[in-house]
Amino acid sequence: MKKHLICVLSLALLSTLFGAKAIDDTKIGLRNTSLLDENLSLPEIKWDADFAGSSKLIERSFENAPPLISHSLEDLVPITTDNNSCVTCHMPEVAKDLGATAVPKSHLTDMFSGKDLAGALSQERFNCTQCHVEQADAKPLVKNTFKSEFRYKDGKSKSNLIDILNQGVE
Repeated sequence: MKKHLICVLSLALLSTLFGAKAIDDTKIGLRNTSLLDENLSLPEIKWDADFAGSSKLIERSFENAPPLISHSLEDLVPITTDNNSCVTCHMPEVAKDLGATAVPKSHLTDMFSGKDLAGALSQERFNCTQCHVEQADAKPLVKNTFKSEFRYKDGKSKSNLIDILNQGVE
């Protein structure tokens, strides 16, 4: 009886699967247009050509936003486990002498345990380009009406993430 029931259910399932209609590619997304007709021509992008040390800092777009990279990344990427060129200038012990922005305390703290790493870069923060991006002179594809508001007077140039990380958490 059990085998008979399994066979009947299997046949019903197979007949349903083979009778299903295919979904047209114009019905997959929210746009209701063919995904195969995408415009593959990319816009011309001019990357910031200033080299490290000669560029002007860019204000943050919102509170505690990762700072934008204001210089060229030529010869500085890719970042690998053996080579991170960013730390040669941006670690706190050398950044001030070089006029570079030092990594904040949040990068020198294990964010899971809250443990201070005594000046060592947290491995969660080792891949700088995961959050920080080089800037390009590109035209916006859509109009941007975003207006940033900062709760702290120096929020456009500094992060206080480590100080307010648990704000509102009991």
